[in-house]
This record gives sequence, C-alpha cells and structure tokens, in this order.
Amino acid sequence: MTASKPKILVTRRLPDTIEARMATLFETDINETDQTLNADDILSGLAGKDVLVSTITDRIDAALIGRLPPSVRLIAQFGNGVDNIDLESAWAAGLTVTNTPSVLTEDTADMAMALMLALPRRLVEGTQMLLRDRAWAGWSPTSMLGHRLRGKALGIVGMGRIGTAVAQRARAFGLSIHYFSRNRRPPGVEEPLGAAYWPDLDAMLEVVDIVSLHTPLTRETSNILSADRLARLKRGAYVLNVSRPELLDEAALITEIEAGRLAGAALDVFDNRTGINPRLLALAEANRVILTAHMASATLEARIEMGEAVIVNIRTFMDGHQPPHRLLPERPSPRALRG
Repeated sequence: MTASKPKILVTRRLPDTIEARMATLFETDINETDQTLNADDILSGLAGKDVLVSTITDRIDAALIGRLPPSVRLIAQFGNGVDNIDLESAWAAGLTVTNTPSVLTEDTADMAMALMLALPRRLVEGTQMLLRDRAWAGWSPTSMLGHRLRGKALGIVGMGRIGTAVAQRARAFGLSIHYFSRNRRPPGVEEPLGAAYWPDLDAMLEVVDIVSLHTPLTRETSNILSADRLARLKRGAYVLNVSRPELLDEAALITEIEAGRLAGAALDVFDNRTGINPRLLALAEANRVILTAHMASATLEARIEMGEAVIVNIRTFMDGHQPPHRLLPERPSPRALRG
C-alpha cells in the first residue's frame, strides 16, 4: 500500500458505519450537505485526491473527465448502475472505474414483488381511501375489487441476478414465468421456475399480463420498451420498472394508461430531470400508477454492503491490483486499446 493514506472525495453521505470505516482507512472528504454536486464542485473537491467516490446522481461526462486533476486515478461508484459515467472517456483517459454489483439483488427483487402485489390488488389506493375518507363505511362485496396474481403470466426483460430472483418470488405466487434476455439461461435455472425463454421480445409481450424490466441500461436496451412494444401488450396489462427510466418510453406508457388500454404501472424509476411529468403524477393521484422514490435498493443492509464493496475496490486498486468490480466500456476506443 502507498506510504500515505489514499485521499478520496465522497460526493454523497453514506451510512455512518461506512463513513467511519472510510475515515479510518483513507483521508476522506465527504460532501456533508448531501446535495448533488455540480461539475465545478466535484473538480474543486478533487484537488489532490486519488479517488472519486461517485453515485448515480453525479454526472461524470467527457467534459468533466477531461478536467480531472492528474492525481485522480479511480472512480469508485457507490451503486450498481453506471450510466451516469462516460466509461469510454474514462477508459481513454486511463482511469479505472468500479461499481458495486450483486449486493442489491434480494432487496430489488423484494421491491419488484411488492409492487407486483400492490398494483393489481390496489393496496396503495385502499390505504389512501381510509386516510382520505376517515369515516369509512365498511366492507362491501364490490368494494376495492382488484385482480389475483395466481395464473397470470409474468414477462421478465433481463434474466440476470435480479430477474431470476424476481422469477423465484413470482413463481411462489403462482405466476407463469416468461423471459427475454440476451442469453438463454441454463436448464438448471429454467426448469425449477418453469421459465419459458423467448428469443423474440415482441412475441413475448403479446402473451404476458405483467412485464417487469430488469436489464441494465446499454445502447441496445435504451428504450427497449418502446411505444411500438407497449402497443403490443395485452389490453389490461401492467408494467413494472425498478431498473432504469430510460428503458421505456414514458410518454407512450402514460398515453396507453390514459387511454385505458393498459391497466396501470408501478415505477420506482422515472424521468425526473425537470420534475416528474404532471400527467404521470395525475395518473398516480387517480391510482392508476404507483410511484415510489427510487427505493428498490434502499435497505440499510444493502447500503452498508455497497459501501464495503467500494472500500474493497479502493484498497485493492491502491495496493496495485485490479479491483474486483472493475468496469470496461462497451466499445473501448482503438486509441485506448493501443495505450
């Protein structure tokens, strides 16, 4: 290890135990305000630092990477997704980028299953009705009728760790499992789940009652649930997204629900660059959409495990070894490969 402690900038507040560990192991500068830093703030905080500990709220684009102090050699992302980082520019600049995969699987799958239950059973609406009306008239045979899950067909887009964990939970609730993924899973995964692989996403969408997105955001998956594909879904189908907002055409989804062709959606992620779409909020107020505040991985256990993974990545890198969660761009530039 280097003679002095590595110097790191942490752009957001982390769990107390992780901040304490970092303070012991590194010379740590933490953004105490816990507000998103702009590019100038990040650059100012990185003066003399070795490592940038970023989060999904930090925009690490080519312009910022081009202005990084030469002392910075590692971007250690606190999180699984890294679509906020220009990996190709980082690679070309000789920077190492890491993330924290695997630790979010169970919590994200739990959240997807919770939303899958809440949406057709109108759980949020039932709670809001009691809080709004106060003087509840009581049970009625036709009040708050929803739909059962058992017997419905679930279409999973992206059968990786999280998609598989969702399938395991959904199977226990009696849903049939269908999936589209870049690679077909082996029989040892498919057979216990009774999972049907679809090489054609369009064809799968036409037969499922619920579609749930669990693929990472790449060039190929951006807008994978496009307006045309949303139109292929059955009348009365539901859409779930606990992955990335860029995976679906939000405006088209809103239109389909407003028109009554789709029954609803549950979104833990959505376009919030300039505020939540008022039409989406109106659908949520009408209990046709459930919106949650990007909470899929929001457990203390997950956040601590993410922090521990960041620490391992930093220590391994600073010891002169390749960190376990190093990321490479989809298409490294020829110049970077020659270098």
